[in-house]
Parts: sequence; structure tokens; C-alpha cells
Amino acid sequence: MSVSTIKRIGTDQTDAEKYLPDQEKILAGNPSQLIWHCYDNKDETFGAGIWQGEPGSHKVSYTEEEVCFLLEGKVVVADEEGNEISLEKGDMFAIPAGFSGVWTTIETAKKLYVIYEK
Repeated sequence: MSVSTIKRIGTDQTDAEKYLPDQEKILAGNPSQLIWHCYDNKDETFGAGIWQGEPGSHKVSYTEEEVCFLLEGKVVVADEEGNEISLEKGDMFAIPAGFSGVWTTIETAKKLYVIYEK
């Protein structure tokens, strides 16, 4: 394989895709999101990119394994029982497939993510 297969991960590497969670998942605010998905392996089970979210809360349900590094901002992630974890700039964390709960962006946040879809 050549170095041409190496992909840079960053907001200047691809166009941003803008979206909102489905209306029935939004709990508060206007959690508008941007995603710069920069890499997928050939069978699209492994990928990486940059995500940015605006303040608000929405329900999440993970089908993929995800490792994140928070580049900016502050978020709170709660499970279905109401247990919470606060995460801020500089935190690295993993969310397992099967996790369901609420993602709240407190301050505009940006994260580097790596996902694996089983």
C-alpha cells in the first residue's frame, strides 16, 4: 500500500454535512450538528472524522462502538437511569454499542471520533 491510502482527519479535509436529530429525539434547544466524515475502510465498518454540536439535548442510541476526543466545549451524557457523566475539552472517552440515553451539549462542542460498526 502507498502513502496515498493515508487520510488526514480534519474539517479542511471534506465538506461538512449539517443535520438535526430526528424531531422526536430532540428534548431541548436546537442541537444542530455538523459532521466532517473523513475516512471509511473499504467495507465501511470503521470510520473517523470530526463532529460539532450546538447547545441542546437529544436522545441517542448507539449501534456502533465510538471513541471520542473532545476538542472544544462541554457535554453531559446520561444513561436511561439518569446517571450522568460530564465531559469537556481534553477528555477522551469511549461509548459502547448498545448505549442509549441523552446527549446534552452545554457549550458548542467539537470532537474527533473513531467508530466501529459491528
